[in-house]
Amino acid sequence: MDWTRPINAYCERLGPEFWAEPVNAVTNGAFLIAALFAWLLWRRRAPGDAGVLFLVIVVAVVGIGSFLFHTFANRWSALADVVPIAVFIYAYFFLAMRRILGLGLGWSIGATLAFLAASYGVAPQLSGILGSSAGYAPAALAIFGVAALAARRCPPASAPLALAGTVFVISLAFRMSDIPFCPSFPLGTHFVWHCLNALVLYLLIRILVLFAPLARAAEPAGARGG
Repeated sequence: MDWTRPINAYCERLGPEFWAEPVNAVTNGAFLIAALFAWLLWRRRAPGDAGVLFLVIVVAVVGIGSFLFHTFANRWSALADVVPIAVFIYAYFFLAMRRILGLGLGWSIGATLAFLAASYGVAPQLSGILGSSAGYAPAALAIFGVAALAARRCPPASAPLALAGTVFVISLAFRMSDIPFCPSFPLGTHFVWHCLNALVLYLLIRILVLFAPLARAAEPAGARGG
């Protein structure tokens, strides 16, 4: 496989040059800003929480990986773009199972593996409708699903999760509209996806920091562990 093979997938890119997508590249700074604010929140409210700190680091890596893809625009940089996003999705899902829904370790691992398998099974079926954004549809559904279950298990987290899911759906709409609107808007709309998606990642981390401790405090003693 030629890892340096060019990829031209976005409206803004008109050539192979490093800065051929300046807006798409620069707006990855939104992920770094989100990581900074999430880190400040972690340091203030949950300094001993290694799981949240891991997510904060992953958000920063998402920004770096996406920047590499929108500058080098080839196969290896595409991998640098998608892998950190996948790591965040499944790591967050696992932590949500444990901390928001209060599942035991075994159930949380099983649910995460089932979500992983379902994601890779469903996404190809949706590609005809959602195109390259199909891979993100399972994550959006998962956010709303956890929000619904949290209404009973961790009520304070339910509405914020639904809000994060709504923003995520809006960001996906901008991602999907990049090419269709290209003839009338040559800059493209992918950069809006970056900005809104960075907000979503911050909101999700904020939910873990602020509301998951409430869920753990409300658990009956016999429901913990396992």
